[in-house]
Amino acid sequence: MSDDFTARLSLPYLAAGQMQKHVTLNAALTRLDALLQTAVVSATTAVQPSAPLDGDLYILPDGANGAAWTGLPAGALMRFEAGGWSRVATPVGLIALVLDAAVLVVLDDAGWTPLGRRLGEVQGLSRLGIGTTADAANLLAVKTNTALFTARAEDEGGDGDLRLTLNKTAAGDVLSLLFQSGYGGRAELGLVGDDDLGLKVSPDGSTWRRAFGVDRATGRVAFDRGATRRETTIFAADGVYTPPAWARWIEVVCVGGGGAGGSGMAGPAGTARFGGGGGGAGGLSEAGWMVADLGPDLGETLAIAVGGGGLTATGGAGGQTTVSLDGVVLLRAGGGAPGAVGTAAAGQGGSGGLGQRVGNPGGDSRITAAASAGGETVCADGSGGGGGGGGLSTANIAQSAGAGGAGGWAVRRAGGGAPGAAGQASSAPGLSWPGGGGGGGDASPTGAGAAGGAGAAYGAGGGGGGAGLTLPGAGGAGGAGVVRLTAVG
Repeated sequence: MSDDFTARLSLPYLAAGQMQKHVTLNAALTRLDALLQTAVVSATTAVQPSAPLDGDLYILPDGANGAAWTGLPAGALMRFEAGGWSRVATPVGLIALVLDAAVLVVLDDAGWTPLGRRLGEVQGLSRLGIGTTADAANLLAVKTNTALFTARAEDEGGDGDLRLTLNKTAAGDVLSLLFQSGYGGRAELGLVGDDDLGLKVSPDGSTWRRAFGVDRATGRVAFDRGATRRETTIFAADGVYTPPAWARWIEVVCVGGGGAGGSGMAGPAGTARFGGGGGGAGGLSEAGWMVADLGPDLGETLAIAVGGGGLTATGGAGGQTTVSLDGVVLLRAGGGAPGAVGTAAAGQGGSGGLGQRVGNPGGDSRITAAASAGGETVCADGSGGGGGGGGLSTANIAQSAGAGGAGGWAVRRAGGGAPGAAGQASSAPGLSWPGGGGGGGDASPTGAGAAGGAGAAYGAGGGGGGAGLTLPGAGGAGGAGVVRLTAVG
């Protein structure tokens, strides 16, 4: 122990009988002024200030320069007073407030260190506010743009895991994460009033609806308002389709084009004259595919080719509808066959198009009874076949034409056309796609036979034309096919 200076702060002692004791005392007071409640102007200013104030303190950074600062080590505490600079000896443990950075630093063996880094343990805090003020309702309050919790690794004394434990007192209490926008609640996730995990949402912070709940005993998830997303795309013409990114599988309905009705026969009395047969409806095929099976990038683009409705001018057959991937047909539905042109011997209806389910056939023409209606029950959820055209007997007696077959006979019906009228389209295409077949045209013993009605979209057969004395009735066109793709996710 020195007889001249104090052990820690090196304050000079007054000696017995010392002359000018005020000099020693003033030196001690000056050091105390620097070392008690220490506040430094800056710890980063590297150039010695030109006009400091008396009492200003600076902690020198690396490379400090100036008449009094050059050559001094980083971390030196410098004081300005009475026109001159002096270095203040600093003991380990000194705490200083750095005014321009608004931080507290403490001197240790490594130099000046932020105080927070030195605090190994803080216990018993009643409130903590970070970037904001904690209050009686929010004992912990944090105002920040980002936050990070990371696990302590094994080489740091941890085990690499990170688990946040939240606990409530009883089942009827609330343990949740509340998500707000403008301090209005929008979503709440947790154990809200019971011990089952749930998520509820709100448009305004007042009205809340539960989205799902997880039963803690069984693990079953209940979606109060459903969870499956479905989106249907309808192709009534050729095109391409790429499954949406959210889709997990695709449901496909493929319908071929409907066949046209055949023309009736015309000629004088004394000869049997059959009307044209009704056109057959397009075939029906359905499939379901996992999107991942279609390609590596959440589904490749599918090529859609939609079969057109048959026209008498082009042979009358309905076109084939296909869905292909990279040139390979994955699903197809054939077009309906055209109704036969009426002759003196027959006027047969066309067969339904091929597919997983064969389409409804067209109705036959007759000369001794009413023509048959278009088919509607062979493929009960498909489009209707066209009705047969009315025939004329050798006695020139006209027979009634057949009505078009109903589309969707077993589901949501779309009516077939009355004799000579077009078939009806579905009244709710989002629920049911089949259309009604066109009605056959009536026969005329005195003039031209009536034309058959057109088949409705999608895939219905056209009605056969009626027989006539002077001119035959034309067959009705078939309805075009369709592809309906429903993405499910």
